[in-house]
Parts: sequence; structure tokens; C-alpha cells
Amino acid sequence: MRKASSNWLGKTIMAVVMGVLIVSFGIWGIADIFKGFGQSTFAKVGGTEISAEQFRQIYTDRLQQLGRQFGRPLTPDQARAFGIDRQVLQQTLAEAALDEEARRMGLNQSDAEVLRTIYNDPNFKGLNGQFDPQRFQSVIRNFGYTEGRYIAEQRRVGLRRQIAGTVSSGIEPTKSMVEALTRFQNEQRSIDYVTLGAAQAGTIDPPSPEALAAYFEDHKVQFRAPEYRKISFVAITPEEIGKWETVSDEDARKLFEERKDRLSTPEKREVSQIVFPDAGEAQAARARIASGTSFDDIAKERKLNPADVNLGLVAKSAILDPAVGDAAFALPTGEVSQPVQGRFGIALVKVGKIEPGVTPTYESLAQQVKNEIASERARTRVAELRDKMEDERGGGSSVIDAAQKLKLTAVTIDAVDRSGRLPNGQVASNIPQGLDVVSQAFNSDVGVDNDPIQFKNGYVWYDVLGITPSRERTLDEVRDQVEAKWREDQVSAKLRAKATEIVQKLDGGAKLADEATAAGVKVETAANFRREATLPNVPAGVIAAAFRTAKDSDGQTSVAGGSQWVVFRVTDVTVPPVDFASNEVKQLTEALRRSLSDEQVAQYVSKIESDIGVTVNQAAFAQVTGANN
Repeated sequence: MRKASSNWLGKTIMAVVMGVLIVSFGIWGIADIFKGFGQSTFAKVGGTEISAEQFRQIYTDRLQQLGRQFGRPLTPDQARAFGIDRQVLQQTLAEAALDEEARRMGLNQSDAEVLRTIYNDPNFKGLNGQFDPQRFQSVIRNFGYTEGRYIAEQRRVGLRRQIAGTVSSGIEPTKSMVEALTRFQNEQRSIDYVTLGAAQAGTIDPPSPEALAAYFEDHKVQFRAPEYRKISFVAITPEEIGKWETVSDEDARKLFEERKDRLSTPEKREVSQIVFPDAGEAQAARARIASGTSFDDIAKERKLNPADVNLGLVAKSAILDPAVGDAAFALPTGEVSQPVQGRFGIALVKVGKIEPGVTPTYESLAQQVKNEIASERARTRVAELRDKMEDERGGGSSVIDAAQKLKLTAVTIDAVDRSGRLPNGQVASNIPQGLDVVSQAFNSDVGVDNDPIQFKNGYVWYDVLGITPSRERTLDEVRDQVEAKWREDQVSAKLRAKATEIVQKLDGGAKLADEATAAGVKVETAANFRREATLPNVPAGVIAAAFRTAKDSDGQTSVAGGSQWVVFRVTDVTVPPVDFASNEVKQLTEALRRSLSDEQVAQYVSKIESDIGVTVNQAAFAQVTGANN
């Protein structure tokens, strides 16, 4: 449609077609498309309906987060292998179920509490560590939120937390549970072991042509050429556009002066106060202090807790009673004020340590201020370019053409497989880290007008320019690879047989040292390691196998993909006593408490879902997660 409408004739034809459609809807109505469980509906949880587009956005955001953590994008196949698709589905349904329960129970959260949560969010704080309204507006706008919609979402999150906190309140792991898990985690083992490598496999003669051809036929799928796609994309992000911005000292100094008070660190003082019911008692206490009685002794006589007396190291603005604040910030260190008429009674105020305020110079914050200006300008520029890019795409331009018109840099990759690798086996280096454009391209097709991907508070547009289907390679194309894999399998098989032979001899009473000498290897020792230990020269598979083997027993396991085998004997097993007062056990207890709480909440959510009913459109789920490709 986009290509067809790129010239005057096409636009005329498309106008006629759209006119016919509009008239048809006017005559026949459009109510039928809302009946039943259509493609646009992803799931229903009680009275809440989740659209396919909503879930697509949630799922895409989650994959991009994981991609940034792993340092490379996840393909749909990898995401399903890790179970991420089911996890995101369960989380989405659980949140909808809790929202339904909050409505059923008539729960609500005050505006003040919602705003307090937002004000304390570090994502919305400026250079001075305080809530920055402009930054707040910019961040939520980049994520597609209006202020009202974001506050509503935070209210829902707060209500979910209230329900979850109430359901899991008071859950404590039993002592026997903590003890059993502590013993399991702290158990230590020691082993003697030998490593068998290619030298112990002996001579591997080259395969005959017939043997190599037969091996290739049996393993042909391993050498199949993957599907490749030619893609182009252009990224518009604040980080990228910020590189273009040059902020003058004049602009930076102007902003610094405007925010100088907010960037300054106020003077802080250690303030203590004792409140009396009347001026007479306060004056008498002040006279006793002047005669040598300590301020703390007066507080003890009045049976006051330290929390009732000490306000801590605070700025003047943090003291609720203005009169107490004025008195405290007028006293020298160690002095006690005369009786002060405050909001809550007559008070004596004492000042301890004083931390002077700091007013930063422009030079000390110049780069930070410039970075903030550049970032803000870039966010504005992103919004402008996004609209222009959408206009170009809507007018029939390809990603490359639109990028050229807007003087943006488009990236073209001639061939990339689902894992993000080029035909030479190297990872495509010109795809930004964390950008999931490859899996998105493999869910699309040539000529499809794709929605932009949200990335680093910006957007990425992409086109699929060509598809090279997967195919079977001939033996001549991959002869070297096939021969190398055949040799690896031969080495692994011989090493496994050798390791099995040694273990049988050890079980019959032979000594590991004697077998090591016969095999031309040396015995090594790993002592007092735990299950989660990471030891130099000891693969994780050996550690896991050692904990599956009894004391004074022998075992074997492959490492390095079968190119090495390790034979070991467990020489010692130690279970340290449990110290319930140790920090380690306390941390484990807290982790168990969280785990039990999560399980309790999960059971509660499952009961809600059972009561109100949950329906998932499996076809839409498969489409969003790529399971139907």
C-alpha cells in the first residue's frame, strides 16, 4: 500500500479504494469485528482484556532488557528455550489478576503516597539528587506515557504490592529448613583427579572418503547453512544524537545559575531537642544545664528515648518546626538554646557537629551541566525526528531513503542469521549492543512496513531487504569442518573408553597415582570446595560430578565439549556446624523468607485466576513470541 501510494496515480486509486471501504462500513456496520475472541485480543483475566499489542510491547521490552544484560540480543528461539515467553505471560496475567482483586476489594492508594513513590524514584532525580519535574516528563514521555497514565500505572503497582505484602506477611522459614539448606550449601569436598586429553586418545588416523561421506550423511543437519536475511536499520536515540550536540559555556553557565541553589549542599547540623509542657519547667532545666547537668541526663530523667530527642544530622529545611530550626541554626557547636516556643511545646535545643554547606563552582559541574543540556536537547530532537521519520515511512520511503532525506546514518547488513552472525561466523559488529533488531527482522518479511523498536529512550526503524533460505550444504563445501568434527568425536569416544577403564580399575582397588603414571598424566588435588565454587583449572562439571559421588568413590565426566575427560576420587566430605548467629545464615534466612513469600503470593494469585477465569489466545501468543515461524 505504501509503495502503491508513492505516486499520483497510486494515490488516486488508493483514495477510491478507501472511499469504498468507508461506504461499506457505513452500510454494514463494524460491530462484527468486536465479537468473539479476535486476533487483537491476547487474553482475558476476569473483566480485564489484554490486547495483543500490549503484550507485544511488554514482551519486546523484556527481551531488550535481557539482551542488554547478556551483551547481545536474544532470538525468539533462545527466549523460548529459556522459558522467557511463559514467564512474561505468567507475570502479565498475575498483574492483571491482582488489579482485578484490588478493584473487587475496593482498595485505593492516596495521591500523596503515589507522588511520594515517584519523588523518591532515582530515575527522576537531577544533578542535585532532588526530584526534577522536567526530567520526569522527559523520561515518561520517551517510554510512551502521559503524566496521568504513568501515575495511574504507579497506583496499580502500589496496590499490587499492598496485596502481596499482606498475603506474605509473617511468613518465616523453620529452623530445620534453614539448617538443612545451610548444611547443603556449606558442605565441602576434596578430590584427587587426572585430566585425559588428546595425547591419551592415541593416534587418530584420517578417515577414509567412504567413512567421511557416511559421517556427513548421518550428521548433515549440523552442517546445514542457516537462513540469512539482508536488513537495513536506522537508530534515533538521545545517546546517538547527543554526540552531535555542542553546548556552549554561555548556555551551561546560564542553566547553572538558574539551578545554583538546588545544586548547592545546605549546611547540616546534629540537632537534639527536649520538649516541656510549660516555660517554667523548660527554664528550670536550662538553669540546671548551665550549672553542669548534661543535656542527656535531663532527657533520661524525663524518660525520653534517643529517637524522641535526636533529630540527626539535618538541614534546616528538614526540621518540621520552624522555631526549632531557627534556634538550632543560630547556635554554636555544643551550645543549648534558651526555651523556644515551638509547635509542640516549649523546647530546649542543642547543637552538636556542624557540616558547612557547599556551593559548587561552575567549573566543578560544567561538564555535568553540559551533558544534561545535551541530553535534554537530544530527547527533544528524537521526538522531532521520530515524527519526520514516520512521515517519510508513511509516504512510501524505505528506511534507507528516509534516513538519507533526514541526513541520518542507515546501517545495512547483507547477510545475518538468527543468532546475529555473518556467513563467516563472526558476530555482526555494527548492531548496537542490546538492540534486538535481528530477531524482529526474522519475524518480519520483505516489503513489510515494520513498527519501530523502542531502544535506549529512542527508536529504531528497520526493513528486511532480502531472504536467503536455509539449505543443505554439500560435503565439498564443508569438508574441513566435517573432518574436524569427525576427529573430535573419535577423540571423545576414545577418551571416554579410557576414563571408564581407569574407573573400573580404581573400583577394583588400583591407585589413582599408578593409573596416572601409566597414562602419562599427573594427579592434581582440589580441596575443601563448595557446590558453587569456581576453581582455577577445575571445570564446573567436575565440581558438580564430585557432589554426586560418595566419599572414597570414583567418578568421571567430560569437559571442554568432550575433548577432555576427568577421572576423580572423592577423598573427603565435610559438613561444618550451623552458626545461626552468622551473617551468612541470616542472609540465607532472609532469602528463604523471600522465596516462601513469593510462593505464597503465587498460590494466592493462582486462586484468584481460578475464581475469576483466565483465557489466553494461543494463536496470538504464538504470533507475538515467534513460535509459529
